[in-house]
Amino acid sequence: MGTRNSYFLLITFSFFLSGNNYAQEQQVLKTRGLVAYWDFATYNNGYTSKGKNKLLLKSGTSNNIAVAEDGPLSGKSIKLSGKDFLFIPYNETGALNVQTNTVTVVAWVKWTGEQTGFVAGMWNEYEDGGKRQYGLFASLPYYNGANQVCGHISKTGQPTPPFPYSIDYAASKQTITPGIWVCIAFTYDGKYIRSYLDGMFEKRAPELINNTRGFEGFPDGLIQSKNPYYFPDGIGDNGSDFTVGAVMLKRGMGNFFKGQIGGIAVFNRALRKRELKRLATFNRKLNS
Repeated sequence: MGTRNSYFLLITFSFFLSGNNYAQEQQVLKTRGLVAYWDFATYNNGYTSKGKNKLLLKSGTSNNIAVAEDGPLSGKSIKLSGKDFLFIPYNETGALNVQTNTVTVVAWVKWTGEQTGFVAGMWNEYEDGGKRQYGLFASLPYYNGANQVCGHISKTGQPTPPFPYSIDYAASKQTITPGIWVCIAFTYDGKYIRSYLDGMFEKRAPELINNTRGFEGFPDGLIQSKNPYYFPDGIGDNGSDFTVGAVMLKRGMGNFFKGQIGGIAVFNRALRKRELKRLATFNRKLNS
């Protein structure tokens, strides 16, 4: 009798998770402004996005991307080893090359915490001096974003003068806990970049930004808030591929994400706080 009851509870719990996953996916698909959404449920020469636009993410290496039977949306996820990435060539990015000067990128990830990890976006740091557009990172320590959710925006594609790299990113006040599913996201409304962890936005007070002392105009360094990050310049159309799991650096592909990605959604507008909370609701259930 005990075995039967255990079996019944297991089946009931499985149905509960399945139903919760379905409801979460419908929430993503019905959110206004959706450009592309991948849940990594089905592989067919790559991963095709759900929704109005059908955009194919293909492996950027000769290796097959590992799949885990574990994920908060479809029940599956891609498992990146720190050497893998997926991409869409620039000339096939379509609506991912947002022309609204507003964007939101949301991802459901289980990050190992071992290294800076690029999650998704149009971000190329090297070719033609840089083809940066927008990108979601896990941990950018150089300018006060260590182990935090970081949303990056660029107008020119180039580094931020007078600094050697692009400094224009919002970094969440909260840090990402490695080894558990979390929802990470950033929004850009044409004026401010905001980074979110599990649907929560926390403001950061102005602070001295690391590695900014001694540059022209900044002998004592730059003081600014990292969340929200003021950036009224807009998003450039600079020719970058859309990539997942890595970006182009001088030495080749780098900033590899290590861990699992269970879903990615890109919107052509800045989602509101309540919308991001709804998209992150699963985490508190899944990890409890």
